[in-house]
Amino acid sequence: MRIAAEAAADKLADDILAYDVSDQLVITDAFLLCSATNDRQVRAIVDEIEDRLRIEADAKPVRREGEREGRWVLLDYVDIVVHVQHEEDRTFYALERLWKDCPSISLPDSVTQVAAQRARPTGVEDAS
Repeated sequence: MRIAAEAAADKLADDILAYDVSDQLVITDAFLLCSATNDRQVRAIVDEIEDRLRIEADAKPVRREGEREGRWVLLDYVDIVVHVQHEEDRTFYALERLWKDCPSISLPDSVTQVAAQRARPTGVEDAS
């Protein structure tokens, strides 16, 4: 989970969240969700996650869906399923709402710090 989340953060994925779905689903233990502003960035995030998991964890997805459209790509690693969505699809499908009763999984500081830095406006100085 850590490797996939860090890879997504490195490619500037938005709203990276993880849920423990093991009590709700028998097919996987966790979901990692993230989004991007355009199809090209979705593909870049997916490529980075796949490369890093292959290199650092010797893991390959058993299933990959949605690559052609580049709007919502699902990578199934059995123990975790990664959803990389275009932000419009993420808003529309609202997977967070579906899994809100599942415990969230804490992500590494390296992931949360990137998100916090991106949320701050740049080039704006305090006028007081």
